[in-house]
Amino acid sequence: MTSEPSPASRADQPPAVDQSPAANPPTGTTPPPEADRPRSRLLPNTAPWRSSRDFRLTWTSGTVTLLGSIFTMTAVPLQVAELTGSPLAVGAVGAVELVPTILFGLYGGVLADRADRRTVALATEVALAALSALLLANALLGTPAIWPLYVAAGVAAALQGIQQPSLEAMIPRLVPQDQLVAAGALLSLRWSIGGVAAPAAAGLLIATAGVPAAYLVDLGTFLLSIALLAQVRPVPSERDAEAPQLTEFLTGARYAARRPDLVGTYLADLATTVFALPTALFPFLAADLGATWALGLLYSAGAVGSLIAAGTSGWTDRVHRHGRLVLLSAALVGAATATAAFAPGLWAVLLCLTVAGFGHWIGDTFRSAIWNQSIPDELRGRAAGLEMLIGSAGPALGDLRAGGLAARQGIRAALRTGGLLCLGSSAALSAAIPALWRYDQRTRHDQREQEHQQVPLTKPARTEPAP
Repeated sequence: MTSEPSPASRADQPPAVDQSPAANPPTGTTPPPEADRPRSRLLPNTAPWRSSRDFRLTWTSGTVTLLGSIFTMTAVPLQVAELTGSPLAVGAVGAVELVPTILFGLYGGVLADRADRRTVALATEVALAALSALLLANALLGTPAIWPLYVAAGVAAALQGIQQPSLEAMIPRLVPQDQLVAAGALLSLRWSIGGVAAPAAAGLLIATAGVPAAYLVDLGTFLLSIALLAQVRPVPSERDAEAPQLTEFLTGARYAARRPDLVGTYLADLATTVFALPTALFPFLAADLGATWALGLLYSAGAVGSLIAAGTSGWTDRVHRHGRLVLLSAALVGAATATAAFAPGLWAVLLCLTVAGFGHWIGDTFRSAIWNQSIPDELRGRAAGLEMLIGSAGPALGDLRAGGLAARQGIRAALRTGGLLCLGSSAALSAAIPALWRYDQRTRHDQREQEHQQVPLTKPARTEPAP
């Protein structure tokens, strides 16, 4: 997700440089490189925060939005359960979200390559805030209606599908090329923190103050996030501003298909989410362990592993063979999931799931680094849309696989089989796609520039109206 800056836009100018004394030591002294400072060998590299004001604003805005959204994600299923008493009705919320996420994610990827990415992110943030306000108004009624919850879930999924590709495609325009891995680690850190802390806080708030309080928190975080995003400089597309065509997504897909290393990252992602993301089994696994009270711990164990990985991520920007880390992390996730099938008790299972979460974070970070560093800017939005499609389909297929296998062979068999399939997939991808195993970010940038000059990446813009 990186490109050469365009001098035509203020957003493409070099990020603001910290002028503090700490960042500019007296003449005659040479500060040690970030990687050489003892405390930074494990701690996250905060260079993107310090070098780019717009990255700080975007990161903080996204963190605030994430924390608030988890409150709503916790409140909506609970409110549906209270209003209907039906597990099927609760499960239908996820079904309502899946199709809009995929369809609008594809369109959002095309839009991100045509429009100002900051504007798209800001406009959808405002629309999401309006949805939170509607949910709050419905919850305050004497008898809340059920249909607004499904409508809000579907519309929110569509808006997030439009927004996410623009947010992802912005990042390489906000930080220098050599800070993209560190930026990815910092972005992953906020997801890890949110996954551990926010669900517990949301549950406590709803238990003490009710569902409307959760929606009110979400609305407040959206307003703060909007104020932060509004301060980010524009990030205009480098292409002509014309009406985006959904069929343009195929251009991005064709580009990805010409790159085996890129295809390998998508397949590795699918392997880990389809085979080794057993969240659908957790309620049954808790019962199998005789610890139904620990269901929340099973759900949060992966987030704890991700948080540990993110909190010790100082080493990541010193690794150059990103493809190997993608494949090795998939193997780690598979091995940890398979081991959980043989774990004798709750705490051993939690340890395995924590290790799997650690591996998931490493894989996500280096997949993101490959995408950020090697995909041309004019295709970056569509690549993010493809990533969103895979990221949405993988967990859904994984739940279906795990649930179906568990129904036939049992919970432990489903865990064991999924983990071994993930482990085997990693080995097969290493052998079948050597370009991914050999991927080296020190040479990939030059190769990308040669490809950009030799192969036309886009077709002439169509003139018919957008669908």
